[in-house]
Amino acid sequence: MTERSKLYLYHIVEALEARNLPTELALLPFIESAYNPQALSVAKAAGMWQFIPGTGRSYNLKQNIFLDERRDVLASTNAALDYLAKLHGMFGDWRLALAAYNWGEGNVLRAIARNRKAGLPTDYLSLKIPKETRHYVPKLQAVKDIVAQPQKYGLTLPSIPDHPYFVTVTTARDIDVAVAAQLAGLSLDAFHALNPSFSKPIILGATQPQILLPFENAQMFEQGLHNYQGLLSSWTTYTVTKRERTTTLAAKIGVDPATLSTINKIPVGMRLKPGSTVLIPKVKAADDEDISAYIAENAVFALEPDVPDTRKMLIRVRRHETMAAFAKRHRIPVAQIQAWNHTKRTKLAPGQIVMLHVPTSQKPTLVKAKLRVRPLPPTAKAIKARAVKLNAKKPVVKHKAKVGPIKAPKAKAQSALPTRKIASN
Repeated sequence: MTERSKLYLYHIVEALEARNLPTELALLPFIESAYNPQALSVAKAAGMWQFIPGTGRSYNLKQNIFLDERRDVLASTNAALDYLAKLHGMFGDWRLALAAYNWGEGNVLRAIARNRKAGLPTDYLSLKIPKETRHYVPKLQAVKDIVAQPQKYGLTLPSIPDHPYFVTVTTARDIDVAVAAQLAGLSLDAFHALNPSFSKPIILGATQPQILLPFENAQMFEQGLHNYQGLLSSWTTYTVTKRERTTTLAAKIGVDPATLSTINKIPVGMRLKPGSTVLIPKVKAADDEDISAYIAENAVFALEPDVPDTRKMLIRVRRHETMAAFAKRHRIPVAQIQAWNHTKRTKLAPGQIVMLHVPTSQKPTLVKAKLRVRPLPPTAKAIKARAVKLNAKKPVVKHKAKVGPIKAPKAKAQSALPTRKIASN
């Protein structure tokens, strides 16, 4: 557990000190998850701080097909410290706050109300609470004592450097997790240890992702990303337009049904609802074995190297366009297109992405996006002229809007966060 905590402990202690919260709270993930950001309990609590889905949403932790911020090191830590500070403000006692973090604030409030009604004390030790919650604070105190004096208990704990382990990098481009790890010079396990919130094999640039990397690896990643010439992302998204089965949808968009079900974790026999977003591969493998190997290894498809004096381009298939028509449009033999895309299929799906080798002398007109220009709003003069034209016999009546005085919003007083330490006994 201490080895795992070396990646995150410095950041968590800094966040606690910035909020004037007890630094002993940095040991709480030892009790919650054994400092494992990928932990998942039987109650569906996830991450180092073990947020259940509902509480996670209450503290703005995004949970969707591509991202689960309950596992995100930065986001979940901020949410957990916000929650703990709120609980301490509610109960005025760290033991009760920690009991509420484990058992739920509503349960602790009801236990306090029962004792108060019976004329009994309402402190942590006097409440009737579950065994797990009763042991929760003593466990934290025990870990604190062991960390403070490991030799007293015959232990030698690994040293934890007093400096940040990771830095944050961002990218606006979609990139496969496997490619990001490769560019950073990390194994997939090492990359996932710092970035467990990416729940799919692709990182979406549109979400402005925060990628955590060791400092040296971050520099390597930025340089590698700048120089990378290959396909950064081999996945794209598709939005379902009507209720249909996986097999029907797979045939429509030209994707292997097993790939569609496996990567999106779609149960057998389940029908997809309109508006559902699924992940699909941009480039198809030669057969089902290649697809299964891709899913198992989470690696990037190995495309053939560029032919001299050419560059790779991704072209979207037009509606009702066959393979023969597509090949004719680009003046390339069907067999050559099949070889470049590692497929023997002759059918294409509308919107499917096909990779071609295009001579460098040819301008990239095939991939230019259409620019949508919105018309400017009409001027007051134009509106008046149109009103006069439509209502030639009716005079144009001008109405003056009455605007009252604008009041500045009242500033909310910020209450100081608790600063006292957790009691030692």
